[in-house]
Order: sequence, then structure tokens, then C-alpha cells
Amino acid sequence: MLRVESVVLLTLVPFIAGYAVLDQRSAAVVPKQPLITPSPTLPHGVTKTVHRSNLLDDVKGRVEGVLSDLGSAIPSYVASGVPNFFQDFPVGDDAQKSLGIDDEQIDALPTSVLNIPGYGNWTDQGWNLRFHGNVYKQPPTSEEKLNDLANIFLIDTDIEDLTPEQQAQARNITASIFVLQQDDQNVTFNLRPAPTAGASGEQGGGGAVTPNGGDQQVRFPYPTTSQGDFDAFVQIESDGLADGNSTSDIQRLNVYTEGSNIGNATAYLVPPTGFSIISDIDDILRITKIYQPKEGLLNSFARPFVQWKNMPEIYANWSRSIPDFHFHYLTTTPEQITRNYMDFIYKTYPGGSFDTRPLNFSDVSATLSIRKYLLDKVFETYPRRKFILMADTSNSDVMKAYPQMVKDFPGQVQCIFLRNTSATDDGNRFPYDTSGFQDLDRNTYMFFTVPVSPSILF
Repeated sequence: MLRVESVVLLTLVPFIAGYAVLDQRSAAVVPKQPLITPSPTLPHGVTKTVHRSNLLDDVKGRVEGVLSDLGSAIPSYVASGVPNFFQDFPVGDDAQKSLGIDDEQIDALPTSVLNIPGYGNWTDQGWNLRFHGNVYKQPPTSEEKLNDLANIFLIDTDIEDLTPEQQAQARNITASIFVLQQDDQNVTFNLRPAPTAGASGEQGGGGAVTPNGGDQQVRFPYPTTSQGDFDAFVQIESDGLADGNSTSDIQRLNVYTEGSNIGNATAYLVPPTGFSIISDIDDILRITKIYQPKEGLLNSFARPFVQWKNMPEIYANWSRSIPDFHFHYLTTTPEQITRNYMDFIYKTYPGGSFDTRPLNFSDVSATLSIRKYLLDKVFETYPRRKFILMADTSNSDVMKAYPQMVKDFPGQVQCIFLRNTSATDDGNRFPYDTSGFQDLDRNTYMFFTVPVSPSILF
């Protein structure tokens, strides 16, 4: 298996001895620059092959050299790979003060629910489904006020300088940040078979099948937290659902929140065995450039989300080629702004479950720990499934958490794929730390630069 920074083909070859084998081939081509945010620096030439031993040995010196070049006043979030614009969102009283509204006005507002697509597992007692999300109130806010608040998150850009479409998106996302979380709330859900979710080109959107039953009402057993969050596995009735010990199908259910017309999601009942992919989103599935704060903000708050190269084709191929392949999308983006993420994924990639950063993980140190926490939860839920981990090298938490999963859950990580952002984007001057991979089997991970069409082998 190639252990280098090179152009790579990610594609599926036939199952061998019951395991999915991922093939990769190098090709001497010039990586194309994403069109949405072209780099202002000189274009790159043909990607140079860097052997693993040199890559690992030279990382420390390269990091020190880059930091020295940029000076000592480097924000800690940059060195950690955590974008500042994803930190310190207002909650509770802070949000209320920012909006200038009183308690009486809040009491009169309707309650809304952010319902995040969950996953379920099979036990001796039946199916258990994870419900997670947030209960909040959305205060009415004037366009002028939203413009002022949006400008807080923009760097060297005023909202008035954006196009009308970009202004509207910036206001919508800003409004989703300045919401009022509701504690001590009880939530009830209605489950229905889901005919479709996702966009893999397959009937139903890929990633699952529509079950023959599953209609039921579920009352979440716990009130919301002080920050409006809810998150727990709840046992559900079979009621026409296939038992997890008798099917390999992933079953898809729509989850409607009672009393809220926007609190809907799709959940996935995943059998004990099979293959799952846990995929990051920023700078691997979409162009974000979190390592360039100004561009990252514009790409997250104002510009339409744009896929990174042909990753939708790669994922659609995996959805068609790997039987009963579970897609799980994990982003450490705060849950307040993840509706755009979920909408983008379901319009562009196969349907799947989701994880985001809950509100009680708010500062940089907590953000760096949330990915491992969420990864552990998925692995512990499915101790017999095999996992493919997908992300990019610009997140230090990925570079620590992914190799640690190999050590913490022996035999479960099938392969780690990491896009080398520093090799494909001159705007990313922070080399990644590969020290976590030192003791891993060389066949368990691969760094790549450009995904080539998966149709070549078919």
C-alpha cells in the first residue's frame, strides 16, 4: 500500500475473503485548484512523492519552521487546527443580551427542535435508536440587527459587500447562532418508514433500505439539559422492522418531532456486522479552507457549499459497490450551524447518520476532545463492525484520534484515508503531525492528494 503524498485512486475492487479491499494507484498529474476559492499564490507543479520515513522524521522541523516564519503571535486555535470562527458562539443569557429581548418576549415564542440524524443498534432486547439534538426558540430579529451580528464573524469583509444571495445566507446562519436554548423540555418523536434520504444516484438515495414497518411514537425519557440538548439511546418497538440478527440491511426511518415542523430527520438502524465509513466533512467532502480564516468564514457563512473535487462520485461508487455500507458523517462544527451541513450532505452524498459538536463542548480544549468522544461512541455501539475513517490533515484532532482508534479498538479499523491538504493547497502552510501513526501497520492508513474517478476499474 502506498504511504506517500501522491495522486490516488480510491475505488473498490471485489470482496476478498469477506473483506472489502480498497485499491489505490498513483498518477503523475497536476492537482487542480478548487474554483470557488483560488489560491492567490503561485500554482503548484506535479506533486512530489515523499516517502513515509522522511515525512515522519521531518514533521517537527517543518512545523517549527513555519511557526517561526509566521511569528510568535499565532492564535492557539490555528496551531491546534481549530478555526476560531467555530468557537465561542453565544448561548443562553449571552444570546439574549445580544438580541436585546426580554423574558416576556421569549415566553411568547414557539419552540423549535434541531433533530440530528441518528443511528440505532441491535441488542438482545431489540433495536435501540439514538435521538440527539437541541430544543430552542428562534427570536424574530431585524435584518439590520442580523447584519451587525453577521459582521462579528466576517474577517476584512462587510456583509454589505456580499452578493444578495450571500447576504441572505450569512443572515440565516447568523440567526441560527443567536437562538435561545430551552432547558427542562420534554420531546416526543413519531417514527415512519423513510422512502428516501441522500443523493447517491440510487433509488432511495443510497446507504439504506425502506423497512416494511416501524411506525410508532417515542417519548424521549429525559428532559433537555441546561443548554437545550438531548442525547440518548432509546429502545423502540420492532413493529414490522427486520430484526438486526436476521438481516444485513440498514433500515431507514424518518423521525418527526411532535409540535415542531422543522424538527425532522432520518435515522438508520445498523446491523451488528458489516462496513461503516466515518467521514469528516470540511476540506474532504466540501471546500472550506478552515486553515485560511477569511476564506473559511466566507465558505461557511456566505458562499454556497461546494463539493471537493469528485468525492460525491467516490462515495456513490462505494454505496453501490459495498453491500449494506453505513455512512456516518462526523463534524466538530457546532450544532447551531449544522443544518446547512446536513442539507448539503443529503443533496450531494449518500444518506447517513450524523454527529456534531454539542453545546457543552465549546472551548478549544473541549473541541479537540469531542471527535474522539464521538468516535468512541460509534465504535462501542458496533464492536463487530469494520470501519473506514476519512478526513484531511488540517485538523490536529483527526491526526491524534484516528490512529488512536486503531490502538483502542484492535481489528475494527479497516483503513484510514487522509487528504494531504498542505500538498494540494498552498494556502495551508501548517504541516500535519504524523507522530500518531509511527507504530501503526503501514497497511492501515494512506495519505492522498486527489481522488481520481472510481469508474476506471468497472
